[in-house]
Amino acid sequence: MNRQSISAASLGLLLLAAAGSARADEGMWLISNPPRESLKTKYNFEPSEDWLKHMQRSVVRVGMGGTGSIVSPDGLVMTNHHVGLGAIAKLSTKENDLMKNGFYAPTREQELKCPDTEIRLLWDTQDVTDRVNGAVKPGMSTAEAGTARRKLISQIEKECQDGPGGGGGGGFRCQVVTLYQGAKYHVYRYKVFNDVRLVFSPEEVVGSFGGDIDNFEFPRYSLDMTFFRLYEDGKPYKPEHYLSWSADGAKENEPVFVFGHPGRTRRLYTVDHLKFLRDVDLPERMSRVWRNEVKLQGFAGKNAENARIAQSNMRSVANGRKVFTGLLAGLQDPELMGKKINSESELRSFIDRDGANARDWAAAFESVANAERVYREFYNEKATIDAAVGGSGLLSRAFDIVQLADELPKPSAERLREYADPALPSLYLRLYSTEPLYEALEIEKITQALSLLAERLGGDHPLVVAALAGQSPRKRAQDCVWGTDLKDPAARKALVEGGAAAVSTSKDPMLVLAAAFDPRSRELRKLYEDKVESVEREAYAKIAQARFARSGESMYPDATSTLRMSFGTVRGVARDQTPAFTDIGGLFARAQERKGEAEFTLPARWDAAKSKLDLKTPYNFTADCDIIGGNSGSPTVNAKGEVVGLIFDGNVYSLTGDVIYDGENGRSISVDSRGMIEALRKVYNAGTLADELTRK
Repeated sequence: MNRQSISAASLGLLLLAAAGSARADEGMWLISNPPRESLKTKYNFEPSEDWLKHMQRSVVRVGMGGTGSIVSPDGLVMTNHHVGLGAIAKLSTKENDLMKNGFYAPTREQELKCPDTEIRLLWDTQDVTDRVNGAVKPGMSTAEAGTARRKLISQIEKECQDGPGGGGGGGFRCQVVTLYQGAKYHVYRYKVFNDVRLVFSPEEVVGSFGGDIDNFEFPRYSLDMTFFRLYEDGKPYKPEHYLSWSADGAKENEPVFVFGHPGRTRRLYTVDHLKFLRDVDLPERMSRVWRNEVKLQGFAGKNAENARIAQSNMRSVANGRKVFTGLLAGLQDPELMGKKINSESELRSFIDRDGANARDWAAAFESVANAERVYREFYNEKATIDAAVGGSGLLSRAFDIVQLADELPKPSAERLREYADPALPSLYLRLYSTEPLYEALEIEKITQALSLLAERLGGDHPLVVAALAGQSPRKRAQDCVWGTDLKDPAARKALVEGGAAAVSTSKDPMLVLAAAFDPRSRELRKLYEDKVESVEREAYAKIAQARFARSGESMYPDATSTLRMSFGTVRGVARDQTPAFTDIGGLFARAQERKGEAEFTLPARWDAAKSKLDLKTPYNFTADCDIIGGNSGSPTVNAKGEVVGLIFDGNVYSLTGDVIYDGENGRSISVDSRGMIEALRKVYNAGTLADELTRK
């Protein structure tokens, strides 16, 4: 069904929201299980199966941590500038810094192919819960049960990908998704695009206007948008479904819908599990993020080129620091934790009244608590090692090569999941990417990883001794970066194809460094899977059964980076007396207010276009839609499925949304559809792109 027929079909589904309603709508709902009763009761809205399928087939996942939407019959994809930041940075050069200058391709021939960007479109889903649970046989230990489930999950993914409609692995990927922390398992089949080309991106200062100061705040004035195009067989993708554009934008108190891929929430965690996050996990992450931010600032401050190549990393680290700070503050707030304690007490009171299952369900809470006590014993070491091998482009690729040499000879279902057959195409895309890996930045990243390793584990730890090989962290990093051949994608490919023999005999210093991490990394991973993950899965499955028994299955699972729907109304925050909308005039006023500060300095083209712009054009707006990290790039649509905005942030009250939703004050923040078109036409002379978006 095309967008025209969807729009026509939706005209009769008018939303009769009560103006000024203070009631927010919590939930990141599965497309297969939307809250139909709630939507009908509150908004007189009944989403048809066609409407839901249309939205599903129009919204995409960009990379592993963002959302986008198809917005034209020629495969145009809209997402955030900060979601596309990695691709834009990889296409930038010292001579032409796209982050600084922006980019626009008025013709197809001028579009830039991204070196390793992958975009996934959810095609269909299937419930495989009974089959996954059927892998567990009587008498199995918890660890054995966990292993059996993981093997069967890999088998299901491979069967899905190789089976009818799977394309034999070409163009489709399959993923088994764990829902409700282990109560349900669904297999998701995605159509995958690897030929992705950059069409438009504004200057970075415009996309993230206000920088760290305004991040998670409102009022906001950001044009946080980027457009890519999907190609298939060398030609623009011709989708059956794509979103139409709203010329009228959003209106205050109007109900709106957000479709996206929220990364992770932990709202169904037990209180003991939340205390583990509060006391162990988040403090460790905060310490590491603060450290990385300071070190990157020092590196970037040395010269202009260092600042350019570190810019996307610095933006990501600063954003993470604010997210973790807000969440940790929430968990340290007795009021928030009191709500979680009361909620759990109510559930446990219900469990105590269940004659058949009370003992089993109640014991599950203690199982989770025991798992977190065990995890405390090795969390610091595991987190430090994981961060070290994952923090550098060269070292992370070397680590994959080392592990592939061990894993590929095994049957697919017996490998570590990220090296099973269904995962290999995406892995190889990154592994063989032509992305520039800057020596100076790689040395800095590996130096800091090795320094942190030595500080956390101690200088005499066997892994530290092996990793440093008798050198200081910086000298070891320099020797590995300067001496490696892995900067060449062809060298990486030759090692993978050469297998264990090639890897074991290689003297490449980066490969030797990666190999030093491999044994202990595997040991800690197995310990985590057997003693923590497997225990949590079994326990949370039982807790979910209790929740279902009390409330039915009309409840949303925690976010899992998979497609979800949320909804709410366009409104400001009464507590702060903030409006629902800002306009382009406010952008110029904010720039004047912070005149002289780099993150508030508009490019010359904006000043030149000011007299042509309608300064009253809505620019950014807020709604009480339930979002989290991963929703960045999500389309905000009206009842007809028309784009009225583009999600790019939440306000400060949304930062606790990982564990609890603040419906009274938490807000999603979107770029208004009208502001986007106004900027494209009058600032960037991108009329061709604006026409493609708005044509009916």
